[in-house]
Amino acid sequence: MVTPGGYGSLSEALTDKFRQVLGERNVLTGDERESYARDEAPGSARAIPDLVLKPGSTGEVASIMRLADEARIPVIVRGAGTGLSGGSVAFYGGIVLSAERMNRILEIDRENFVATVEPAVTLEQLYQAVQEHGLYYPLYPGEKTAALGGNVATNAGGMRAVKYGVTRQFVLGLEAVLPTGEIIETGGKFVKCSTGYDLTQLIVGSEGTLAVITKVLLRLTSPPGKTEILFVPFHSLHEAIQSVPDILARGIVPVGIEFMEKDAVQMVEQFTGREIPLHDHEAFLLIIVEGADDDAIQRVSTSIGEACLAHGAVDVYIPGSERAKRNLLEAREKFYPAAQRLGMLDIADVVVPRSRIADFMMQARELSEDSRIPLVACGHAGDGNVHLCLMDDGTGVPAERVKELLSRIYEVGVSMGGTVSGEHGLGSAKKDYLRLAFDEVEIRLMRRVKQAFDPNGIMNPGKLFDIGPRMD
Repeated sequence: MVTPGGYGSLSEALTDKFRQVLGERNVLTGDERESYARDEAPGSARAIPDLVLKPGSTGEVASIMRLADEARIPVIVRGAGTGLSGGSVAFYGGIVLSAERMNRILEIDRENFVATVEPAVTLEQLYQAVQEHGLYYPLYPGEKTAALGGNVATNAGGMRAVKYGVTRQFVLGLEAVLPTGEIIETGGKFVKCSTGYDLTQLIVGSEGTLAVITKVLLRLTSPPGKTEILFVPFHSLHEAIQSVPDILARGIVPVGIEFMEKDAVQMVEQFTGREIPLHDHEAFLLIIVEGADDDAIQRVSTSIGEACLAHGAVDVYIPGSERAKRNLLEAREKFYPAAQRLGMLDIADVVVPRSRIADFMMQARELSEDSRIPLVACGHAGDGNVHLCLMDDGTGVPAERVKELLSRIYEVGVSMGGTVSGEHGLGSAKKDYLRLAFDEVEIRLMRRVKQAFDPNGIMNPGKLFDIGPRMD
């Protein structure tokens, strides 16, 4: 029997085989499946999977995949469920493969600066473990409870990308299980490789459509000596954005350069109940810098301040305590939960050349006004990644109008030399916009890559683009 979409039907006999592999307690068939029915995407549709499987080892994952591939049952891999694009939702039914039991830090190699982890290890767990060894994992996508397997699958970015880049810059190698149950090991504890195709980086960012990640080798660094935060108000976003190339031209590489507009600051203040310094101005840069010592921090901060003041900054606020620093960082980190609480309809994370952020925002706001859908934005000024929250004004905005506005916003971003998603991924929520970013030749090539990894089309169907199983 095949289900709508051409996939096999999950039989009781097949479920019993999964029980034999995993044990009864790690095969969920009842109401507990509802906890796996959605991720954190705003307005995400729910889809209860037919089965939730919780493997504890690579061998168990391989057994699951062999059985699922033979029966042509869809498999959706899930980490912590913190994604923002519907990427781990079982819209075609089938199996949610939850990696939650695969949560061990296997090794911290101080000599080679490498951490080897299973996919359900969270960022918070990794930070603590590497700190205990005197090492540092610098990336911070914004959610400490996120699983590292999910970070790899979506190529997560975050606030520290100006200096450190995004997740793919820190993935040295992977262990992964193909849909056929074959196990591959890519990369290794080395930083240079000119040997064959780079399968590691092909899997990074593939959103669970090619293979199941079961082990990750992550590059580590030495911890910074000192960290400082600069909070800089401006009269306009244009002035703020014009400061960024001047800062970088001075040979300064901040950890991150974030921007917030006045309405975003007000939204976060309302959510947290805490007042943000200098909050009455129109636009703000939040700049994170690192240095070996206090003198280095002072030199860098002075130079950044000069660049900002030359472009119309009102002031340069440097917090006087660790608590004040934390409060400023939290003001940026709380943007998304604040928008959720106050009625967010949808979110976009368009990326454009950083010099075009202000122009992009001006056009996005014009589109917002035309559509009568309020827009609140902040983002990563240092790498051009803009987060736009479409807000519910209480009038009951039709879903079609939201989707139309998003499409027009993405068209503007792509026309400026940008693309649809900088760090959230496409998943199911934004797959319809893939054609704005790529032409037919590129999309056909992606489909052939997918076919090579997953000939029966069972891996996370309906994500990135629609592609069904091969029916012989």
